[in-house]
Parts: sequence; structure tokens; C-alpha cells
Amino acid sequence: MDTPSDPITPDFDAAALLWDAYAAAYPEQAAADSQYNVETFGDSPQLADELLALVLDGRKTATSSLVAEYVDGGDQLPRIGIHWIVCDSAGVPRAVLRTTELRLGTFRDADEAFARDEGEDDLSLESWRREHRKYWERTSAVRGGSWSESDELVFERFKVVWPLHQ
Repeated sequence: MDTPSDPITPDFDAAALLWDAYAAAYPEQAAADSQYNVETFGDSPQLADELLALVLDGRKTATSSLVAEYVDGGDQLPRIGIHWIVCDSAGVPRAVLRTTELRLGTFRDADEAFARDEGEDDLSLESWRREHRKYWERTSAVRGGSWSESDELVFERFKVVWPLHQ
């Protein structure tokens, strides 16, 4: 079972270099939203690498998160056009992503298309619900709370904008 562990520490200096390479290649897109976040997927090194591999393979083009995670972290919700640099389990930045679509909803608002775009497991809505239920129960408990299907979620679609070819 994938369990949470010590947080991954991103290499912010390397992330800045990756951003600079993207901005040099695509100055207009970078200038349209020059701020970026540096983060990882999941709550463990293993999950971070598994989900990143799906992104780099082109299978994963969506993600979902609890609004409570942003609130608890003092962070704003994502917005369309924002860039984020995703790191692997060693904290090495591997890609620049750009948010292309957002919507708020609850667990029941996920549909087959979104489950498929998340790119995980067998791509079914049933699998999405099973695995995300376990994930949010686990991560909510770590934050000292509990999770319910009525909690507000961010459903986010993105594209890899740099590097373009893996």
C-alpha cells in the first residue's frame, strides 16, 4: 500500500532553469502568466513518480484535489492559464504544465470522461472513485480531518507545455 512519507523537497533552482528554458522558447505564453508553482503529484515518492510517468506518457491530462488542501495550505485555487512545474520523487523538475480547464464540484460530479483523462488504473469511473476515496481519506486524516463525498473538489485539466517531446 502506498503510504504518505516525508514530503518531497523540490529543487527550486532547477525548476527556475526549466522555466527559463520554456520562457525562452515560448515567450508569449510565459509572459501571459509568468508565475508558476513547483509541486509533485500524490502523497508519497512512489505515487509522485507513478503519476508523473502517466503525465509524461501523455496518458494523464487531468487531476483533482480537495479545495480544503488549498485552504489548509494557505494557497489560492488554481486558475486557467497558470503554469506549474511538476517534480519527480527526488525533487527534480521534469515538466512544465499549463492548466487548460477547471471546474468545482463534489465527488459525485466526476464523470467517465474525467476519470479517463486522469489516466490512472483502468481509466474507469468506478476505479477513479475507489482510488480517490482511499487517497482523500488518507490525506485528510494526515491533515487531522476527515473526508466526505460532499467535500468540494477542483477538477483540473492540463497540458504539458515543456519539454514538448520526452
